[in-house]
Amino acid sequence: MPARSTGNRYGAVPIAIHWITALALLGLLLSGFRAAGMVDDVAKAGILRIHTAVGVAVLALTLARILWWVAVDRKPPYPTSLPRWQKAASSAVHGLLYLAILLMAGSGIAMMALSGAADIVWGAGAGPLPDFTRYPPRAGHGLGAMLLIALTLAHVGAALYHQFVLRDRLLARMGLGRS
Repeated sequence: MPARSTGNRYGAVPIAIHWITALALLGLLLSGFRAAGMVDDVAKAGILRIHTAVGVAVLALTLARILWWVAVDRKPPYPTSLPRWQKAASSAVHGLLYLAILLMAGSGIAMMALSGAADIVWGAGAGPLPDFTRYPPRAGHGLGAMLLIALTLAHVGAALYHQFVLRDRLLARMGLGRS
């Protein structure tokens, strides 16, 4: 499979970035909700250490994906059979997913910096973790997680609708099956 996209299929680079990011986001959501409910600071710091590292990796992958589309490759055009409203909805959901990821990364970084938790999580400091709810980026981070879940469900729902209801094999464009 070529690195760059073709007229009807995404290339190896965007496919790899997509699926790695998708799996990492699932892990981030699970670990974030798990950490939010923990009271044991040592265990919570351990989860946050992984959560923050993966979060920074997702930020880097997202920026790389944006740069890839701007400077290196072009997305395959939508199938001609796709109604205009579905093209618009797809573009909106994809754009909002990028925006949500960037806002989640920004609010996470801001929360760690403002609260001083980075020193505790990464081992340079000692003491209990701060109450993250006292810092304004925490509210945005929580709302961003809910937005990310809603957008992901819309994205996955649309993909499954195309695959199993319309049977147009749209998932093959993203490396799942033959086109």
